Amino acid sequence: MQADVRRTRLLELVRARGFASLPELAQELEVSESTVRRDVEQLEEAGSARRTHGGVFYTGPSPNLPHFELRHEMQWSKKRQIARAAAQLIEDGDTVILDGGSTTYELAQMLVGRTLQIVTNSLPVANLFMASNTTELILLGGYVHSATGVSLGPYANEMIARLSARRAVLSVAGITEQGLYNSNLLLVETERAMMKAGGEVIIVADSTKFGRQSLAQMCELSEVDKLVVDHEISESWQQKVRDANVELIVAPAELAIMDRPMSHKAS
Repeated sequence: MQADVRRTRLLELVRARGFASLPELAQELEVSESTVRRDVEQLEEAGSARRTHGGVFYTGPSPNLPHFELRHEMQWSKKRQIARAAAQLIEDGDTVILDGGSTTYELAQMLVGRTLQIVTNSLPVANLFMASNTTELILLGGYVHSATGVSLGPYANEMIARLSARRAVLSVAGITEQGLYNSNLLLVETERAMMKAGGEVIIVADSTKFGRQSLAQMCELSEVDKLVVDHEISESWQQKVRDANVELIVAPAELAIMDRPMSHKAS
């Protein structure tokens, strides 16, 4: 196998799984671990992968959709930070609903390879789990929004209403004292259905979302169980979240700088 073909295949394996060990990559590619290490060094230089103790993480770009193209590098690191903290709230064996937000996409990458049932209306999220042998995937149907790659509308809502999950992890466009907001009316309806189907509702939102209002209100702040945010959330907002009886998880600052994307894409 030529080196460039092998590296492409290696990157596909890591991207599909989110994380892969050096021995399993060497076995899959039928090469030595030293060859895999050299290939990973090349991918690290390109920003597509990062080697860590025991294996390789995918750190490449997000899907080529307008929703992800609007991201900025500073927010990307915050979202990565939040995703790492949120991943610790998910237990093996859980049924988890994931929406199509950029932060939930970062979370999904970290859940690849774990023993879970994933319910999603996001084509990019679903694609991450397509090749997984440990994750059962349920993809919701309906009208597909071209900017985000998520399915919306009555078909998606009807299907999610028939399901039950232990946790629903959702993203938002804005948070005020009046509640949580998103910018698409159809999306909000689907996310409300996801909230009803989830036993525990977890919101992932970077600190720039606080104090911002968007087109449609999804719910009141008190209707969610947990809120995961980066370390830059203000003390006043921390108190407001706690006053609403919502468990607040502030991701440690040091987690925000562990990875860097290949290009400046972060939402």
